[in-house]
Amino acid sequence: MVSRATSEFGIDGKHPFDLEGWLTHVHNGRNESEMRSIRRAYEVADHAHSGQTRASGIPYILHCVAVADILADLRMDSNTIIAALLHDTIEDTAVTLDDLHQQFGEDVATLVASVTKMRRLPGWRNDEPLPDKQHLYAENLRKMVLAMAEDVRVVLIKLADRTHNMRTLGALSKERRQRIARETLEIVAPLANRLGIWQVKWELEDLALKYLDPESYHYIASKLDERRIERLEYIDTFVNTLKEHLAQAGIKAMVKGRPKHLYSIWRKMTRKQLEFENIFDVRAVRVVVEEISQCYSALGIVHSLWSYVPGEFDDYIATPKGNNYRSLHTAVMGSEGKTVEVQIRTQDMDHHAEYGVAAHWRYKEGGRFEEGFNEKVAWLRQVLEWKEEAIDASDFIDQFKSDVLSDRVYVLTPKGKILDLPQGATPIDFAYAIHTDVGHGCRGAEVNGRITSLSHQLKNGEQVKILNVKNGSPTRDWLNPHLGYIKTSRARSRILQWFKHQDFDKNVLEGRKLLERELGRLNVGGTNLEKLARRMKFEQLDSFMAAIARGDIKMGTVMNVLQESLHEHSDSLRDNFKQKSTPRKSSSGDVLIHGVGDLLTHMANCCKPVPGDPIVGYITQGRGVTIHRRSCSNAMQLRSENNVRLIEVGWEGEANSTYPVDIKVIAFDRTGLLRDVLSVLTHDSVNILASKTHTNPNNLQVDMMLTIEISSLDQLSRVLTKISQLPNVQEAIRNKGR
Repeated sequence: MVSRATSEFGIDGKHPFDLEGWLTHVHNGRNESEMRSIRRAYEVADHAHSGQTRASGIPYILHCVAVADILADLRMDSNTIIAALLHDTIEDTAVTLDDLHQQFGEDVATLVASVTKMRRLPGWRNDEPLPDKQHLYAENLRKMVLAMAEDVRVVLIKLADRTHNMRTLGALSKERRQRIARETLEIVAPLANRLGIWQVKWELEDLALKYLDPESYHYIASKLDERRIERLEYIDTFVNTLKEHLAQAGIKAMVKGRPKHLYSIWRKMTRKQLEFENIFDVRAVRVVVEEISQCYSALGIVHSLWSYVPGEFDDYIATPKGNNYRSLHTAVMGSEGKTVEVQIRTQDMDHHAEYGVAAHWRYKEGGRFEEGFNEKVAWLRQVLEWKEEAIDASDFIDQFKSDVLSDRVYVLTPKGKILDLPQGATPIDFAYAIHTDVGHGCRGAEVNGRITSLSHQLKNGEQVKILNVKNGSPTRDWLNPHLGYIKTSRARSRILQWFKHQDFDKNVLEGRKLLERELGRLNVGGTNLEKLARRMKFEQLDSFMAAIARGDIKMGTVMNVLQESLHEHSDSLRDNFKQKSTPRKSSSGDVLIHGVGDLLTHMANCCKPVPGDPIVGYITQGRGVTIHRRSCSNAMQLRSENNVRLIEVGWEGEANSTYPVDIKVIAFDRTGLLRDVLSVLTHDSVNILASKTHTNPNNLQVDMMLTIEISSLDQLSRVLTKISQLPNVQEAIRNKGR
């Protein structure tokens, strides 16, 4: 969306800047008073930034003009243009907020102040890496959302600021280019998409791809350029044919070729594992008509002229996207067997698709916004509630990305109402989207008339009916991320609220029960729960237990902290070892051996220790050092018989290391039981080293022994949890060593 003004008026710094020409360009629809204020804002910014340059070497004032120019192309109001020109003055110059208030009024001063606050947020600065502390990032992300909810123009200015920064990213180091490009692709571009500003979204994505995967970027660009003239001639013929038939049907329409976006092509090639030649929207046409009824009439004409490609039709008019994008999409097989994507929409739909919420930033009489504007940014205010209810900062970040930035699915209530949910949403998410009480009382669901599991991932167009009980309550299993019962932040926050209101003493008992059950299942004995609570930032053990029961703390988080504490426990034991010496890394690369030189190590088959387990080494005859769990019965016997051959060892595991673990599954026999267990392991990318199954013919009880490779206690916990939820499975535990 690089404006013609960028090069025409010298905003790119390659030619002297033509202020008068640019002001004439911006004048469109603005009165003389507004233009005087814009000129004065430029003069203030030019004086304030005098002598300052960008990393690319261009005068800093041209960056401010470029940001304002992008917003002018989005047809933003004059105060937004003024604030864009002044957006860096408070932070980088001697200009104060009071100065802006006196010269340009409260609205402009507030916008600039809000933009300045956002500039300090991680992910919006170009000269600082993201902070290591998740809670700080989450809090800053919340402030960004708050700024959007109060005045979405603040984020529009920042989006324009990031767009120009991406255009000039080549002046920075490779490391900074890639970091900023990744932030842009993961947070900023999806945010532009959620706000419906596709002009900005497309450019940000293409520029991010250029720096993150330059090889793919240049490959696709070269492919598009190879036969550009031939492709344009083909599109012209297609457009003229379609125009002729639309005119014969009495449909007044604008028909034109649609710009190609490299990132969308790359994404389709990657997601669908397709070659460039098999991407349908490399050749694309847009049809803009006057009325909705004409959209469907035009669609009929398109399909009468060319054969449509099965599976490539989407009706976003009947079911708009989450950013209120509306259009008909179809792909047809044109002459010479070449596919063409056709988009059909009304003028209003086209205007919204290009400008998103910016299209609605127009005051009516009395200072009110256009009808429906508040609904289009209502989701921003919902995000603010999540932070108040999320204990774990990483939860909030995950929720933001999931609910705000993810792809969407559109499902129907029994009465035909369309609900917009994030991809991966379940019937429980659907129930809470209807009403909190419906969610609490959910005990089952029908999808398209058939009973389905509550963890079923909903798909576009499915009709969902919730089976309720009166005065129902959620279960703690719903909060377990390993089980996949909920996806949305709304569902999670409502469930957490319910548990927070339960009796404290009851939660303490339930939390202790949950933790002890998990420790027993993982066969991690001798854990000091009070020390674990303090490591989790709880002064009182009861408060820690209650937090577990309420779902404020993920069990996976507890297991990670426990694993760290067990590492430290091993360190303290080594510190007290009599034969102190510099630790030597074993040849396996996973265990540190203290008191002796470098020796070959291997894990004991009797107990199969994994990182996080307290361990001890036994010097064998001819096989190096055997690593046992301290609780292993064999290790205890060796300790009493040959204490001199026991040595202190500790973990030095790498992030990608895996370790064999024996697990035991007890279940009632049924068809497909082993297949389902193996599917769980395969889905989690867990390698299976051995399996042994025995079925008792008298009571049909199955004892299944599996040796698997895992990387951490958290992964082991996740796998055991999923297996235990399978039909007919009674128990899934880590097998105790002999």
